Amino acid sequence: MCKLIGAALLIALASIALPCRAQDSLPNAAAVRSFYEAGLRSNGIVGSSLALVRDGRVVLRDNYGLQSKSPDVQVDDDTTYHWASCTKTFTGIAIMQLRDRGLLSLDDPLIKYIPELAAVHDPFGPVSQITIRHVMSHSGGFRAATWPWHDDDKAWQPFEPAQWSQIVAMLPYTEIAFAPGSRFSYSNLGVVFLGEIIERLSGDPYQVYMEKNVLRPLGMDRSYFDRSPYFLLKYRSHSWDLKSGKLSEDPFDFNTGITRSNGGLNAPVGDMLKYLGFLLGGQSDLAREAEYGVILKRASLEEMWKPLLPVTAEDEESRLGPNAQVAASFFVVTDGDLKLIGHTGTQNGFKSRFFFDPKSRSGFIVAYNTDAQDETGNAAQNTSRFDTELARYLDDRFFRGKQ
Repeated sequence: MCKLIGAALLIALASIALPCRAQDSLPNAAAVRSFYEAGLRSNGIVGSSLALVRDGRVVLRDNYGLQSKSPDVQVDDDTTYHWASCTKTFTGIAIMQLRDRGLLSLDDPLIKYIPELAAVHDPFGPVSQITIRHVMSHSGGFRAATWPWHDDDKAWQPFEPAQWSQIVAMLPYTEIAFAPGSRFSYSNLGVVFLGEIIERLSGDPYQVYMEKNVLRPLGMDRSYFDRSPYFLLKYRSHSWDLKSGKLSEDPFDFNTGITRSNGGLNAPVGDMLKYLGFLLGGQSDLAREAEYGVILKRASLEEMWKPLLPVTAEDEESRLGPNAQVAASFFVVTDGDLKLIGHTGTQNGFKSRFFFDPKSRSGFIVAYNTDAQDETGNAAQNTSRFDTELARYLDDRFFRGKQ
């Protein structure tokens, strides 16, 4: 009987998805599409996908360009993108699951679970001052890059360090840059430590834990970490860099190694819409809200969205907006009466962003397979700049409903 109940619960959870209206039920859909696609063309972006959700329902989806150039394959709803640092929000949810199960506290010192951190040089006091909450909010003082010793022009080097032992070997050469909790400074390395904690407390490899406890319960059955399962490889998008007018392809089907907890997720937009549905919540749909609660209690999710520190002008994340703040594994951007929560991602030619307004249960997801960084001449092409322009446009024309 228990097995039957468990199987029924998994089937119910796997069916979770955002309801869909007819395509382009957004009143100003044509204008949104025009702005989006014109920006993609002018910035030389090979392929991209955009989805908008209003009141918990998908109101627009747009796929543009190619996922492969040899041979040409059009981007469609099956195209799988690499979501890079958007992965960090999934890792944060896993940490909150372990917290709610009584296996850790957010104020526990990292060193309680990772004694190897005793080798780190901390000029501000004992390393035991650095907590799980600090690294979830990028305020632990660790460096930005997981592995700053990689040479981009040497293709024979691994994309990222593949083994935990490589991270441990460099801990004696790691220095804390500021007093923990005193300010924000983005750190990929800190999130690697969160992934290691998940593995040690659960007994599962990170990607197995995420499959069991987040992806499968949400019905994200086309999502995975690192290299593609053979039967899904044909859907995976290639990626490119565009610099000084030259388009070059990045490594395909790459392995993020030990950094998978801070940037290893691959998924089609349809699966990311299931994730967004979970973040927006079932609201009056009590059955759906109960299903979401099996993954993580609503109160725990909302706890993650409480701002902890400001993002300052010198931080790269300042492009999120002048009032951007870091929370626990998410960013919060406030503009007047509009407060959006989400994350961005950049890696290996891919860029991505998702942000949502819990109050109106609205949000957007966008992914690009080209990192244009050309700032020469009058026709500068830059994916990051356009991504920011698109976000500002959606703030006004989608969230605020201006025409």
